[in-house]
Amino acid sequence: MPTHVPVFIVTTLLLAMLPGASQALMIRQALEGGQRTLRGTLAGNASGFLLWSTAAAAGLSAVLLASPTAYAVLRIAGGIVLMILGVNTLRTALTTVSTRPTHEGGRRTGFAGGYLIGLSTNLGNPKAGVFAVSVLPQFVTEEGPVFLSTVALGALWALVSASWYMLLTWAVGRGRALVSQPAVMRGLRVTTGVVLLGLGAAVAAGF
Repeated sequence: MPTHVPVFIVTTLLLAMLPGASQALMIRQALEGGQRTLRGTLAGNASGFLLWSTAAAAGLSAVLLASPTAYAVLRIAGGIVLMILGVNTLRTALTTVSTRPTHEGGRRTGFAGGYLIGLSTNLGNPKAGVFAVSVLPQFVTEEGPVFLSTVALGALWALVSASWYMLLTWAVGRGRALVSQPAVMRGLRVTTGVVLLGLGAAVAAGF
């Protein structure tokens, strides 16, 4: 069974707290997508962690990372997804004049659309695969069902990350009165869009 669970929880929490594509995506969805889309994105992102850990337990992600072509395709696809989100966010920032946060994205995508965005963003991040292959095994003992233990750690990884993103988006929601001001909202949209665009380009380029 998994050991050193408290250390694993702290490790995954710190990783979730690091600024990156997932954080920018969650903030963007909290501001633009509506609650259904945000919940879908959270679920999709968590599902990605479960898939990565299951693949690591089965040895599939190790094979993927050993293939330069497959790795490059996955990386570029993930980068494109982030760049599209960044462009859409910037376009909204430059064209929206309402003083209220738009929820058109939520009506347009809903839970299913948010889920696909969260899942594709997570699976398009090869660093998650590297973590699953190199770090997860360090918390699994040789005794007991290694496969199930690795999957269980993946579920815990997903839970910890989802908890952090829920707290983050709750804080963003609590500040909605502030961000409803046109200048603040536009600034947040531009910042989030630029971050997503830059991260997407970096991921696609392999940085």
